[in-house]
Amino acid sequence: MNFKLNLLAAASLAALAAPALAQQAPAAPAADRQVLETVVVTSQKRVEDARKVPLSVTAIGGEALKEGQILDFADLTRNLPNVSFSSQGGAGLSTIEIRGVSSQAGSATVGVYLDDVSLTTRNLYSQGTAEPRFFDLERVEVLRGPQGTLYGAGSMGGTLRFISKQPDLKRFSGDVLAEVSSTSHGGANYMAQGVINVPLQPGVAALRIGVQAGHDAGYIDQVSPKTLQVIDKGINDVDWTVLKLSAKFKFNESWSLTPALFYQHSKSKDIDASYLAVGSYQEFNADKPLALFQTSKIMREPGDDKLTVPSLTLNGDLGFADFTAIANTYQRKFNRTQDGTSINSSYIGSLISNPAVSSIVTYLPSAVYLDNKIDQRSLELRLASKDYQDGGVPITWVAGLYSASTKTDVADNEPVFGITQAFTKNGVNIYDPNQWVEDSGIYTGAFTGDNSYFSARHYNTKQNSVFGEMTYHFGKTLRATVGIRYLRSSEGFKREGDFFFAGGPSTTGIDTKANKSTPRFALTWDVDADTSLYANVADGFRLGGANRPIPAIAANISDLAKLGMSFAQTAAFGPDSLRSYEVGSKSRLMGGKVMLNLAAYHIDWKNIQQDVYLPTAGFDFETNVGKATSDGLEFELKARVTPNFTLTSGGGYNKAVFAEDVPSLGTGDDGLPNVRKGDSIQGVPKYSFKLGGEYLFKLGELDNVFRLNAQWTGASHGSLVRGEPDYDRPAYMTVDASWGINFDKWDLNFSIKNAGNNHKVLQQPNIQSVRQAYYMKPRTIGVSLSGTF
Repeated sequence: MNFKLNLLAAASLAALAAPALAQQAPAAPAADRQVLETVVVTSQKRVEDARKVPLSVTAIGGEALKEGQILDFADLTRNLPNVSFSSQGGAGLSTIEIRGVSSQAGSATVGVYLDDVSLTTRNLYSQGTAEPRFFDLERVEVLRGPQGTLYGAGSMGGTLRFISKQPDLKRFSGDVLAEVSSTSHGGANYMAQGVINVPLQPGVAALRIGVQAGHDAGYIDQVSPKTLQVIDKGINDVDWTVLKLSAKFKFNESWSLTPALFYQHSKSKDIDASYLAVGSYQEFNADKPLALFQTSKIMREPGDDKLTVPSLTLNGDLGFADFTAIANTYQRKFNRTQDGTSINSSYIGSLISNPAVSSIVTYLPSAVYLDNKIDQRSLELRLASKDYQDGGVPITWVAGLYSASTKTDVADNEPVFGITQAFTKNGVNIYDPNQWVEDSGIYTGAFTGDNSYFSARHYNTKQNSVFGEMTYHFGKTLRATVGIRYLRSSEGFKREGDFFFAGGPSTTGIDTKANKSTPRFALTWDVDADTSLYANVADGFRLGGANRPIPAIAANISDLAKLGMSFAQTAAFGPDSLRSYEVGSKSRLMGGKVMLNLAAYHIDWKNIQQDVYLPTAGFDFETNVGKATSDGLEFELKARVTPNFTLTSGGGYNKAVFAEDVPSLGTGDDGLPNVRKGDSIQGVPKYSFKLGGEYLFKLGELDNVFRLNAQWTGASHGSLVRGEPDYDRPAYMTVDASWGINFDKWDLNFSIKNAGNNHKVLQQPNIQSVRQAYYMKPRTIGVSLSGTF
């Protein structure tokens, strides 16, 4: 969609809705500021008070997300204990880690759900986790610890759920928002959104429509590696559009149908990562330091990410239980470009024996074109018993069936622009073996059309599950929960390859199957009306799968020999699994003015899916190696200090380490394994802490609110290899603040994000064998106007 047209559509919707809504919306009652509100979640497939759920769960309401300036995955992780992220340079390129369960290989370790639709897929080097924007949400729920019983494969570390606001059958309502801001070292950002809820027939049918469109200015400048002069400013700007449609039809008092559609389109002109110095692979000024937020890449790295999620939900009351059926499709198309000059041109140039040609080819621009497509169709049917009533049947339960079919296609095309011409201009044939070093792998047709590599991977994954949980209530205060999920899955993998790095035309097919049971046991004791204690033991797992073939070229043979591995081990990888032991307490103290949640846990993880990198030619594969443990503590506190001042805090300690040496992940210069017993799992900060406050006050007749939030993230190791740039990730802190003024139905808000303008290099992702610098977005100062009717 055209960005300007969608921005106009959002503004038009807001303008048209405002007059009608202003006339019909009733005045909101004054909030009771003496005590904290009760937090309601659906983490266990039924509506419950979060304090009664026997696991660590955090729920952040849609308004709280906006007020806390939590805009994306990175912001979310900084506000939650023992939740972290690893980025490849931008939205849709990150992975989430919870409680130290972190792996860049295999399937995702955290389940991601949009309402009841799973967005969980395997980790791919070509993309990250789908990131729905935080728009028109009732809340975000973060479930820590394995959720294998109710949420299945992939929810090893936990589950992240985006819960959308639902159509209201009774009230005509809506909200609008317009926002502008300025980013240091960047430019102007802007966003507009509008949501309208229309009862088509009061009490029977309603429609909810939301549109959001925005632009984030870039802050990274591209410079010439030859002159170091700026070629283009702000190359990493992003435009996005979000459309949300939902309707609700109530057939009678017992049955309703809710169709919904979520669509999001994001276009980035480059990634959010820069160079610290001119690339060592570049012809001019190699390794010369660059200024802050500069990159000397030759090829730009844009991305085009489309996310479409239609769903249909049927709810019914069967008397003895509530029935839910969810049929949905999840589609993601993510096309992106990477600069492949280092990994392709530099390496190929080193294989050319003709010095004149080698000196040209080594520095030719090369692109890596990655086209990703995910098409998932799933169906879930479940029954949930009625809530427990004192004196009634002492058993509550939930049971269901889940079936999903996922097709994932990844096309990888890597031309080296001008390679054929480089040989021709020097009067030689590119396919003459005498122009290449011995065992280079050259053959006729290796660079047809200047292409150096082509790979098309097709994954066809099917899974079917039955699951259930039952809770026995020994009385009002003590209850025990047992649950299990049984899953059967199969994956058909097919890959076509061609050109130089693939060793010529080839087609490969591999089929894999897996069965898995994941049990859970929990015990909850309500010590009194305000405090609950719980213990929870749960299993989690990830599906295995196939790898793309590793070409049998000399470089790969040599690298595998150094690791003591064979080509047979590169074909596929199996499931991995873990068991978590957790105890915790949830308290509502001082008459409801304080909420305090505490948890401690231990996790045993085995057969970890890991990515093995073969450095000479740049290939990698996934395999199962090693064991790990994760031990941690976490707390969350919210206190109504006075009726006008609320304090929030949270923190975590997480020691996630390998439980044994892992020689197959390579050895260091000292001859010892890169990964040794006691080494940290990559990407997991040992400590995290958050402190925030909200103060309400009057200026004249106007209600005002001031908010201040600080988040501190501890140091971590971003790589498994000592000495690599990303091995030591630093600790860092960020501070956000805002001031809001209420004018009846309108709110004017002034905000500052990253107030200290933190320029610390947070992570150094390896992108096509080039280490880049990932920073927090520079200080951003903004103003917004919103109205609710």
